[in-house]
Amino acid sequence: MSTDSTKILLNEDEMPRQWYNIQADLPSPMPPPLGPDGSPIGPDALSRVFPMNLIEQEVSTERWIEIPEEVQSILKIWRPSPLYRARRLEAALQTPAKIFYKNEGVSPAGSHKPNTAVPQAWYNKQFGIKHLITETGAGQWGSALAMSCKLVGIDCKVFMVRISFDQKPFRKIMMKTWGADCIASPSEQTAVGRKILAETPDTPGSLAIAISEAIEQAVSNDDTRYALGSVLNHVMLHQTIIGLEARKQFEKAGLYPDIVIGCAGGGSNFAGISFPFLYDKIHGKNIQVIATEPEACPTLTRGPYIYDTGDVAKMTPFLPMHSLGHGFIPPAIHAGGLRYHGMAPLVSHVKELGLIEASAIGQIECYEAALLFAHTEGFISAPETSHAIAQTIREAKKAKEEGKEKVILMNWSGHGLMDLQGYDAFFSGKLSDYPLPEELLQCSLAAVKDHPPIR
Repeated sequence: MSTDSTKILLNEDEMPRQWYNIQADLPSPMPPPLGPDGSPIGPDALSRVFPMNLIEQEVSTERWIEIPEEVQSILKIWRPSPLYRARRLEAALQTPAKIFYKNEGVSPAGSHKPNTAVPQAWYNKQFGIKHLITETGAGQWGSALAMSCKLVGIDCKVFMVRISFDQKPFRKIMMKTWGADCIASPSEQTAVGRKILAETPDTPGSLAIAISEAIEQAVSNDDTRYALGSVLNHVMLHQTIIGLEARKQFEKAGLYPDIVIGCAGGGSNFAGISFPFLYDKIHGKNIQVIATEPEACPTLTRGPYIYDTGDVAKMTPFLPMHSLGHGFIPPAIHAGGLRYHGMAPLVSHVKELGLIEASAIGQIECYEAALLFAHTEGFISAPETSHAIAQTIREAKKAKEEGKEKVILMNWSGHGLMDLQGYDAFFSGKLSDYPLPEELLQCSLAAVKDHPPIR
């Protein structure tokens, strides 16, 4: 392939036919999930929430897991996704670095989220489930699951964090277009929602609250299950199709990245781009892997590595994760998909093992980076994705200062065409940075001090 190519493409028959499970190669195993009594739980403890075929993937330590042909046929609507060389961004930065970005915005829903929404919907239907309930922050996951459920043939209901429900009206319309029911969270439809509204009627909501509402309703019917767009092991597994494709594309170009970057909220797109490259790092490859998050919700950079629940009502097991506390209510920043209190256990674990590093960036720098990307590469980025762009620009500038010709890979996790209100707020000077105050962090963490310790 010519080194002058702007896009590195794969044919459909080159799409990965297996997902990569990093649990097979971890230098030390991840701590197990725990039940309310602090004891490790088995697969049966999750059976009211998830179908057993997905639970088997959750606990599997097999390195490769086959992608069903029916799932592949749907993924091929947009996959394999292109790998772009960001030549105009490089020129604007006057950097010797070669910048590449994996374009996950080509999916019908506009982000990486369908990579796991499609298999989750398909596995649930195979198990006999007729209704899926979920939560969503910015709306990307809710949109992806709504689309996937419609393509597979099951019903979908989405509890959307209230601040994003108000800020991102077109995401609601997307979900409705794909036949889903979208509800602002907290809502009057659940006991946990009514309780929170009674205590704080003006709450912006949080993913932890929306998860509690979704799980409360999901466990009440035998033909209904819950679906999660990030955090869990099987979600990380499904997303590795991103990095597996990228490795093949770099092979075609005769290159290999020195740095891999992804934004991180719950961990799904970051794991998707990075875990296949962490396989190489575990086996001796010299590569730097960076997860980038908002400084307003600094889970990896300031959250301790603890056992915490994934939701505010403590309906999920205790998971080993970097966490700001399950009761944490993040500020109403526009990167709604990065406002989760905890990080995926697998991402948290590889951070503890020193396989990745993390950074936190303010939203002003992120929007400035997204504008530069739009002015050079043309694409308008999701506010979440802008964090990866900002970190990429930092690394490209660093390469210039050091005079090193580094190869940088970024996961461009989604477009921002449904997020233009955030850009309008930025242009109007209504946005500001919000470094999380230490006293608020410690107040949130006080509620988890009685949780079991990680041994």
